Amino acid sequence: MTTLDQPQPLVTGTASRDRTDDRRRTAGDTVIRVMIYALLSLGGAVVLIPFFWMLSTSFKATSDLFNYPPQWIPQPALPGNYVEAWTALPFNRFLINTVFMTVLAMFAEIFTAALVAYGFARFRFPWRNGLFIVLLSTMMLPGILTLIPKFLIWRELDRINTFSPMTVGAWFAWGPSFIFLLRQFFLTIPREIEEAAIIDGASVFQVFREIMLPLVKPALLAIAVLSFQANWNNFEGPLIYLSTLEKYPMVLGLQFYGATLSNAAPQWNYMMAMATVMAAPILLLFFLAQRYFIEGLTVGGVKG
Repeated sequence: MTTLDQPQPLVTGTASRDRTDDRRRTAGDTVIRVMIYALLSLGGAVVLIPFFWMLSTSFKATSDLFNYPPQWIPQPALPGNYVEAWTALPFNRFLINTVFMTVLAMFAEIFTAALVAYGFARFRFPWRNGLFIVLLSTMMLPGILTLIPKFLIWRELDRINTFSPMTVGAWFAWGPSFIFLLRQFFLTIPREIEEAAIIDGASVFQVFREIMLPLVKPALLAIAVLSFQANWNNFEGPLIYLSTLEKYPMVLGLQFYGATLSNAAPQWNYMMAMATVMAAPILLLFFLAQRYFIEGLTVGGVKG
């Protein structure tokens, strides 16, 4: 029997069907991917509309603020609004106050949250789980319930009209959500790493500082971004505790351009100019730390 007469395996039809199925799956995946990107682009455009409107308003003249139909591109654009808004009030002082309160509170929150979370994750002590549940339950309390007690405490300590209520309080681990996130991260780290360091002679604090903190760097950066954003935009605290103009942060200084804190007509273009200046550091921080921010919010949830 020649080679041509030998029976050939019937794989041609099967291979053809497999290739057809692969093409169909590829086409289906492409369609789904295009739909997902289209929906994400639409959602992103909707979210960015207020930001673009704020940016557009910041370059408009006062007479063009309420034109109809509205103009997205100001004609003419007035970049001088930023200089006039900045110099009309002591925004140099406001900026210094804002940076001081934000940086001090942010580092306090990061340090205390990491310390408490490490204790809950690694040390065994009576009522550990019960205390952790109590800590998490404080997240369910509306801030309005603790507003008056906190004010009375700071008044008794004679710290009204100082930066202490916005900064010193952060050293008492007032962020239960940060503690929870870091605890989940610490639980994902094998204990053998700590045990090896202790055998080599490292103290508990050295293990915490030199080994554990570098391993939870994504979570620390995520907390830093969230803390910076919350303290940078903190309006309620300074409004309640501060009464001197020279101690105001930028978020309170903005209100002088509105109708609520000024007897003059609202200057919305100036307010939007300073709001854009305030938003710029937060947007830049999110852009630079987005990879670590996403990793920090997701990786720590794999083990509980």
